[in-house]
Amino acid sequence: LNLLKAGHEVRAFDRDPAAARRVEAAGGTAAADLTAAVDGVEAVVTMLPAGAQVRAVYGDGIVPAVARDTLLIDCSTIDVDSARAVAELAAGRGLAMVDAPVSGGVGGAAAGTLTFMVGGPEAALGRARPLLAAMGERIVPTGGAGSGQAAKICNNLILGISMTAVAEAFTLADKLGLERQKLFDVAAVSSGQCWSLTTYCPVPGPVPSSPANRDYEPGFTAEMMLKDLHLALAAGQPRGVVSPLGAVAAQIYQLLHNQGLGKKDFSVIIQMLEGMHAGAR
Repeated sequence: LNLLKAGHEVRAFDRDPAAARRVEAAGGTAAADLTAAVDGVEAVVTMLPAGAQVRAVYGDGIVPAVARDTLLIDCSTIDVDSARAVAELAAGRGLAMVDAPVSGGVGGAAAGTLTFMVGGPEAALGRARPLLAAMGERIVPTGGAGSGQAAKICNNLILGISMTAVAEAFTLADKLGLERQKLFDVAAVSSGQCWSLTTYCPVPGPVPSSPANRDYEPGFTAEMMLKDLHLALAAGQPRGVVSPLGAVAAQIYQLLHNQGLGKKDFSVIIQMLEGMHAGAR
């Protein structure tokens, strides 16, 4: 939608026809299938659930179908190995490609304030930059193919751990009789300060724009956080990287998912912690 607002012609395809119709309603074109979506375009932008889908869509659909001068931009969050494999496949046909996962959630996508972490050749990044600028505020070059994915999963490893810590602190504060706003006022200007606290506070009140004030309507779902934590742990394991806090955070988000809260915003983790304390009384 933001590409349309910037004056680009957009042809959209999604397995859910309603998603493509929303683009059509805004002035774009809904394509009947993947081949029709990429036929004759200058650039392809994809966002898919996992590495297996990215490999399949590019290997079986996009790379064989597009013209040689087409720019490929994959905004999925996937494993680094899949990103590099698809980039190699594209390069083998002479196609320019970048991996450009995003940070900012649904709200950032709608507002055009996303951050793009972009891996790939400089020439491809140069071509991609105007399109990414129409959809986001920050474009951060990270290096070669797959490095955008590496940056994303490392960032979200920090995020998953820090949100768990912030939620634990507010739960403890409640038990100690400390007002939530008072804890926020102290931690926001002290050594406990972090994005999970000051921008995305998991309790209602201190940060009016956080999902906690909207019944944890997702900007970034708990199941997506679980996926990214698994990606980080899987990337580290064969490389000898030990991540004990990441492993514990993944276990906690798995419990959250098992309780049926996976579609809620990932900051809903505090509700599970509160429930665990209530059950322990």
